[in-house]
Amino acid sequence: MPQIRPVSDLRNKFADISKIVHETSEPVFLTKNGYGDMVVMSFQAYEKLQFESEIYFKLKEAELQAKQTNQRSSHKEVFDSIRQAMQKKADGKNV
Repeated sequence: MPQIRPVSDLRNKFADISKIVHETSEPVFLTKNGYGDMVVMSFQAYEKLQFESEIYFKLKEAELQAKQTNQRSSHKEVFDSIRQAMQKKADGKNV
């Protein structure tokens, strides 16, 4: 269940809010005059959210690229290509 607290708790009960966001990895929603005002979360939860957003964006981008071509590669073909490029780079050749 989401934690909803008045924004004054950020000043008056900071330690409690900090404990909640770190122990649960869930955000705390802060209200001002009965309306949503801010969200507080741990740094780790924020980083995870950013990482997941980046992955979602890259998957969406790949999906759009896939719609523009009929060319498909198996995972073996992709990894073989990556290995070849890495080997050329290790050998001092430009890819």
